[in-house]
Order: sequence, then C-alpha cells, then structure tokens
Amino acid sequence: MLLKFKDDKPVYIQLAESIEDDILREIFQEDTKIISTTEISVKLKINPATALKGITILVDEGIAYKKRGVGMFVSKGAKNKIMTKRKNSFYESFIQPILGEAEKLEISKEEIIEMIKGGKDSEHN
Repeated sequence: MLLKFKDDKPVYIQLAESIEDDILREIFQEDTKIISTTEISVKLKINPATALKGITILVDEGIAYKKRGVGMFVSKGAKNKIMTKRKNSFYESFIQPILGEAEKLEISKEEIIEMIKGGKDSEHN
C-alpha cells in the first residue's frame, strides 16, 4: 500500500483505491479479511479517522463488509464491482475525450482503432 501525501487526491480515496487494487490482484479475495483501520493507521502513519473514511467508501460501495467484533471482509462480487466501476471511469476519462477530439479532426472510429493497434505509420506523428 503506497500513498502519495503530496498528491491532489485525498489520502482516504488513495487508500480505498489501493485496497481495490489489492482485490483486483487477488491479494484480498472474496470473504477474506482485509487489513484493519488500526493496522492501516499504524503502518501508514495516518489518522485512524482517515483510514476509517477510506474503508467506509468500500463498505458504502458494497466492496467490503463488517463482521461485528471480527473485522472487515471483502464482499462477494467485489472484484466485478470494482472492474465495472473502473471500466466506466476509464471510458468517461479517456475514451469520451478521444472520441470528441477525433470527431473534430474527422478521424473515424476505424482509424482510431488502427492507431491503437499501432497500424499507422509516421503520418500521425
């Protein structure tokens, strides 16, 4: 878990995304316990309230759940939820702007696909 304290993104969001990354990499699998907020705050030297805020995001999104007196666990289907969320974000952040710029430049979707595949030579450099 690596957080960038000088990043514009709040630490609690970075924390939630880092745990999501660990779920995607299957470091944390469905129905397995994840690191506690106390462990997070000690390991990363952050405020326990900040750690809780990051974990709460995961709970609110149905990615994690709490077993009273036992700890936090990865929800069933968490990996698929994260993948769907991130694919949607990828589309909105990257694909939509590309399509908008391509439309202005009269670049067809087929040409974009060829560019992505690396099929275009230096004429686009």
